[in-house]
Amino acid sequence: MSTRPARALPSGPIRQHRGRGVAVVGTDIDTDRIIPARFLKCVTFDDLARGAFADDRTELGGAHPFDRSVHQEASVLVVNSNFGCGSSREHAPQALMRWGIRALIGESYAEIFFGNCLAMGIPCLSAEPATVRALQEAIAADPGAELLLDLEALEVELESEFVGANRWPVHLDPGPHQMLVSGQWDATSQLVAHDAELTATATALPYLNGFR
Repeated sequence: MSTRPARALPSGPIRQHRGRGVAVVGTDIDTDRIIPARFLKCVTFDDLARGAFADDRTELGGAHPFDRSVHQEASVLVVNSNFGCGSSREHAPQALMRWGIRALIGESYAEIFFGNCLAMGIPCLSAEPATVRALQEAIAADPGAELLLDLEALEVELESEFVGANRWPVHLDPGPHQMLVSGQWDATSQLVAHDAELTATATALPYLNGFR
């Protein structure tokens, strides 16, 4: 089972992403398939990449998209409907992110999985089934082609010498869209950026001063 070197984790506003695609085809792929339960014993999320689709990868004996050498630089996961259903484990998007996924395009997502991804700065863009199918076919024809995800224009563009240039619309609800393009999803960075204001507010609270 292949692993990849760690990449920088998302931070700040996310307005565009450019990267190769990897397609995992199938409906109702649940979180137990994304990260089997035995990997939930970890103390931190750091090593979860090895658990991403672990059972599916073992069953396919190296033929799973996450094991194929042509997809080892991929950062955009293209999926079908109801992806991430099942239990609400945060380990599922964490495993995908640690493997290298920085954005998803799919027909639809389970609500809690979508929320967990948003909290980590991983856009889950939705698209029509015909668009998803076209993207999956294009990735199969040219795994080295790059996708450009434009979150501000809500478009995805793929240019390939084998399948030509194509552009499709994608969808993201206004709330998550605003959080991603403004950086509001990144609570840790917001806290660090406003440290002075937070310290001043905490200093003025009488119930905190009473413990000094």
